Amino acid sequence: MSNNEEIEIYWRIPMSSDQSSWRNKPKTRGAEAPLRIGNIAPGLRNGEPDGLSYVEFLLEVARSAERAGFTGGLLPSFPMTEDPFVAAAAIARATKTFRFMVAVQPGFLNPVHAARISASLQRLSEGRLVYNVITGGGGPQQTWWGDTVAHDDRYARTTEWLDVLKGVWDGGPFDYDGRFYQVRGGGLPTDLAGLPKPSLYYSGSSDAAIASAVQHADYYLSWLEHPDHLAEKFARVRERAATYGRDAKCAVRAHVIARPTEEEAWEEVRIGWENLDAQRADRVRNESGRGDSVGAQRQAQYQPESLQRWEDLIVAPNIWAGIGYLGDFPTVGLVGSYEQIAERLDDLVRLGADAFILSGLSHLEEAYRVGTEVLPRFRGRRALEQTPKGEGLVVA
Repeated sequence: MSNNEEIEIYWRIPMSSDQSSWRNKPKTRGAEAPLRIGNIAPGLRNGEPDGLSYVEFLLEVARSAERAGFTGGLLPSFPMTEDPFVAAAAIARATKTFRFMVAVQPGFLNPVHAARISASLQRLSEGRLVYNVITGGGGPQQTWWGDTVAHDDRYARTTEWLDVLKGVWDGGPFDYDGRFYQVRGGGLPTDLAGLPKPSLYYSGSSDAAIASAVQHADYYLSWLEHPDHLAEKFARVRERAATYGRDAKCAVRAHVIARPTEEEAWEEVRIGWENLDAQRADRVRNESGRGDSVGAQRQAQYQPESLQRWEDLIVAPNIWAGIGYLGDFPTVGLVGSYEQIAERLDDLVRLGADAFILSGLSHLEEAYRVGTEVLPRFRGRRALEQTPKGEGLVVA
């Protein structure tokens, strides 16, 4: 990493609902939350619905993250969320420089049509669109979309999808003969052709995923893992990318629980754990590692067979594998003081990370907290200490 300006740091935008904190599990923001006093977007005013939609909250998170210094925001896509492409258009109008990282699911959208949508967004936003390519982890969420393609074949399809999208991007005519896509004379309208391509973050931990990612990705994206495991994965990615003559960049996705002191951060965990009901705990354990997602299986390895205390889920300094019990997946996240979280991010850069996607609960308040307390400390460390990529770190 030559300078800290090259490190992109994104904040997750909650696309359907949100918790008020790590301590409280019920959703209090968004359509999934019941309409009652204390909830917002929608909420009650003088006992009547206030008329505010969840989109207002979503846009406020994006504006807050922009003000707090984040590069942009990740817009996830799940069966019951807003469509990220549509939300991106709204965010483009509500922000000035904020980039929107759209979760793109090849197989559910024709690549030529996706290229036209993306080029339109690039023109509308003056080049702020970013892709997070999600091939899918199998299980109920995959079949919800009517997709029954086998694991490795899904990644082969993603490779073809990206071949086609890039092939038509500059205008065409473009022909393609693949297993999943056949295109004749494809291209984009003159006014849309040749705009800057969206940066591409590519997720997936299997061999099939990495083989596809290194052909197309600008950034290989991994959930946070134990540093030793992450180092091994990044080394595999760089080795495979070299066979294509490419220099792999890597990124890390992680939840963050940051407080002024380490004791306060772990107190958030303790209170959240004490408020955890048995039904939710059983559901998290039963769903851990399901489907054919290798990434989810790697996350599940940190779950002990006999889990009694939240402390049992500490896997390395300031790295805790219990986030899924208190909030959303992925289950491995960072817990510590502002300074410690900045240190761990710096460690990950020295391990090989070139970018981050962070999140916290609630996404609105924590965007300000992480953006104003952690990011300046992290960027200050990067300005003072430049360490060659890939040296690794020592875990006590």
